[in-house]
Order: sequence, then structure tokens, then C-alpha cells
Amino acid sequence: MLTKRIIPCLDIKEGRVVKGTNFVELRDAGDPVELSKIYNEQGADELVFLDITASFEKRDIIIDVVKRTAEQVFIPLTVGGGIKTVDDFRKILRAGADKISINTSAVKTPELIKEASEIFGTQCVVVAMDVKRKYITDSQDANLKDKNIFETKLGSCWFEVYIYGGREGTGIDAIEWAKKVEYLGAGEILLTSMDADGTKDGYDLVLTKAISENTKLPIIASGGCGNANHVVDAFTEGKADAALMASILHYRECTVNDLKKEVEKNNIPVRF
Repeated sequence: MLTKRIIPCLDIKEGRVVKGTNFVELRDAGDPVELSKIYNEQGADELVFLDITASFEKRDIIIDVVKRTAEQVFIPLTVGGGIKTVDDFRKILRAGADKISINTSAVKTPELIKEASEIFGTQCVVVAMDVKRKYITDSQDANLKDKNIFETKLGSCWFEVYIYGGREGTGIDAIEWAKKVEYLGAGEILLTSMDADGTKDGYDLVLTKAISENTKLPIIASGGCGNANHVVDAFTEGKADAALMASILHYRECTVNDLKKEVEKNNIPVRF
């Protein structure tokens, strides 16, 4: 059985790590290079950098952060945020990244997934999905023919893909989108529940399990991690291949090693 991965996530704004709740109310969490070194020492399997101010004029900032991190940290690094072209892929990879994460550009120009995977390899292309539950009312029934419906404790819902940092819904069903990105050549899915993000109430296991069961791609569960039990749940109930977390690590509530020890106690293979 493949080992499960623990992956710290660093949301970067203007060169600093920030963290919020449900994609808003951001607060400072530290220097990305220093935090990366700490997580590397704690035994993180990989790191994810997400540039949340990824306009053109900010691009040099994230490239500098990637370069400085790659010089000191030697675990796989995924970088995302504002990447729209194969040339953007190339620039970030040359700075020291191992994988590139795309979200909005993947939805807007799906052929980018195919093109990038053919040039750089599927292992390099991570499609990030920001997903939100859409609860169903009777008036919506006529519009749900192409949606996968799930029964949850809060009612029936489907899962909608969002873009532009969670600011715009697409009407795209997350299950169908996951299948499509696999077909186009993505190597991995970074799956974030917008509903759970920053709440520390646990991952959206209904969402995670649904995506995991409908694609053969590795799934990184993201959004809602509050303790080690949530990570265990993501691997067992959610069937995820990796778990991403931010707040509990940034604010020293636990370490990567603490999480791995608890996961191992539950007979789930991890790498120390």
C-alpha cells in the first residue's frame, strides 16, 4: 500500500503566509521560507504554495519565494495561483517548483491541462478544485439533470466548482469536472472544500470520498483540518491519498510529526 502524505499549505500574499476562514478574514502567519524549513524538519512529505495575490505585478514575489525555498528545502514543492500559460509553468518550474497547480485557468482553458501534461509530464500538473455545496430546493429540480446529488445531514446537495479564489461559481459539477481533468492529463487533484476551509471542523468527507471514488487520480484533501483525527478520517472515510492543512501547523497547535504518529496508530502507512 502506498504511504499517505501530509502536506502543509502556505497561502502567500505579497511575500507573507496568511490564513483565513472560508477564503476571507486573512491574518498573517509568518515567513514562507522559514515555515517551509520548519515543516521540512518536522517530516512534511511535500509543500504547497498558493499565491493568492497572483496578478502580473506580484509574480516576481512568488518566484523569489520559490527560489529561496528550493535552495533550502528538498521535498516536492507545488506552486499555484494565477498561472495561465505553459510559459507560466516554465517560469515557476525553473524557479525550483516540482509541480504546478491550476484552477481558474484550467476551467477557462481546459486545453492547458493537456498541453502542460504533454510538455512537462502528467506528474507536474495538479488541478486545484475549490468546491462548495449547493443545497437543493424544489424550484431547482429542472436544472439538476447533469448534477450528481448527495444526501447529507443538512439535506440533498450537489458540489459546484468555483474559480477566482472562490469568488465565482461556474455551475460545473465537481464530480464531472474531476473526470474531465483526469481525461485531459492531470496528474493529481487538490480538492478544497470552501465550506470547511479554516473552520477546523474536519474535511468534507462526502465530497472527498465522492471525488476519490470517481477518478483514479491521487486526491489531496484540503479544507477544515483541526486535529489528527480529521486527517485519519480523510484517509479512511474520505479515501484521500494526501491531507493538506494550514492553521493547525502555522499556529503551532501540532506538528507534522504529531499528525503522522496519530495516522500510524490507525494502521495507515506514512513515511517518517
